[in-house]
Amino acid sequence: MNVLAHIYLSGDSDEIIIGNYIGDYVKGRDYLKYPEQVRRGIILHRHIDDFTDKHPVVHRSKILFTRKYHKYAGVVVDIIYDYYLTREWDTYSRRPIESLTYQFYRAMVNNYDILPPKVKDRFPFFIINNWIESYRTTKGIKHVLSTLSKRSSLPSESKYAIKILKKNYYSLEEDFMEFFPQLIEYVENDSGIQLSHRIIMPF
Repeated sequence: MNVLAHIYLSGDSDEIIIGNYIGDYVKGRDYLKYPEQVRRGIILHRHIDDFTDKHPVVHRSKILFTRKYHKYAGVVVDIIYDYYLTREWDTYSRRPIESLTYQFYRAMVNNYDILPPKVKDRFPFFIINNWIESYRTTKGIKHVLSTLSKRSSLPSESKYAIKILKKNYYSLEEDFMEFFPQLIEYVENDSGIQLSHRIIMPF
């Protein structure tokens, strides 16, 4: 899962939010250098990624993007699932998305000293571009993918990704709506975090 999902799945703790966000930047046993609740967030991040990477529904979504993205198809699906999370936000949270975004930015500022160097470097850009709320539109998703392709090994195929998203909009939406409740249940059982989501009615 991508940024918004990781933050949402952290519950109300600023420290767990921070750990869950920086999880990709903390390798091996380096997580032991952080305060207890931040460590808990890092471990939670790893468990979420492991659950997601092994899930058959996510694999089904990835197949749609493999022709151009190959091994990076999972990165695209993570971002697109965040897009669907913004579209279905009221299903999963009574709290406005703007409130969660503000809490995340505030937590990052308040814990700036313990952030990994790469996170510190990218954080101003992240806020200026309001990265999280850009997931609300396909234009924003395209911009995120395009930016990532310039900063990483992600193929520069954002037009293709949006084309596939639009062509398979409802099947990808169904994949997300099938997968995400299972991820919520896993996080609640695995971490003990109680998430403020509403009852999700089956299709």
